[in-house]
Amino acid sequence: MFIATNCYGWTQIAAREGRAYDRPRAMADARAAGLTGWEDAFGETSDPAGVAAEAKAAGLAMRSAYVFGTFHTAEAAALSHDHALKVCDALMPHGVTRFISNPNPLPGGALKSDAELRVQAGELERLGASLRARGAELLFHTHSPEMRASAREFHHMLVATDPLSVRLCLDLHWIWRGAENSQVALEDIIRLYGDRVSELHIRQSQNGIWHETVGEGDIDMAKMAEMLKAKGAKPLLVIEHAYEEATTMTLNPVAAHAASTDYVKRVFGAIAA
Repeated sequence: MFIATNCYGWTQIAAREGRAYDRPRAMADARAAGLTGWEDAFGETSDPAGVAAEAKAAGLAMRSAYVFGTFHTAEAAALSHDHALKVCDALMPHGVTRFISNPNPLPGGALKSDAELRVQAGELERLGASLRARGAELLFHTHSPEMRASAREFHHMLVATDPLSVRLCLDLHWIWRGAENSQVALEDIIRLYGDRVSELHIRQSQNGIWHETVGEGDIDMAKMAEMLKAKGAKPLLVIEHAYEEATTMTLNPVAAHAASTDYVKRVFGAIAA
């Protein structure tokens, strides 16, 4: 079964251990934990094809990638559009067909205006259409800011775009946390958009604090799998461990990811892409 890991948690592990981030080491640890895929994030100075080669050497496949971008102004969106297509062209020969973008927020936590949200939705749809023409997908992703003000940014990016051009990378925990720790809100989003879910980012917390493994905790993961199955979703499964100051670490990274991998297989295996 294909289960990937996102690079973010591995950068945090290195920081917590007081060392520089070593991507080949992280990839080797991910493979030792039983993971079969790798998801990385690519800025302007990155080397996508080089990362894909490193993943292959570690025994990991890449099927998805995270691309950064600003889309609420036409000028910035043009640059983000071109960057995403460059990453796409570099990675599609390596089997990557899902490209995830979380539009950059405004500085200082300010809310985007209605006009900016309309521009952003149009620009995301334009990028999604460009990726579709190449045989790839654009996946809209969110953190907690998009859930503010009645989740206006989150909802507009989906209700105002073509479902064939803008898919959804459902980050379960960011939705839960962004909705002020609400399982109800998370379930409602699956009811509304579950048929657009092309990928899951999977993380768990206990008592509101990110946990070192994905297992039982604040989010009812079995319920999530049940609801997504009812919607006919077949998402790519990506474990995205993350750690905050209060996170207790009792396992080494390989053991923690192995435990998460076993749990995700058991709970989400029936809907895996």
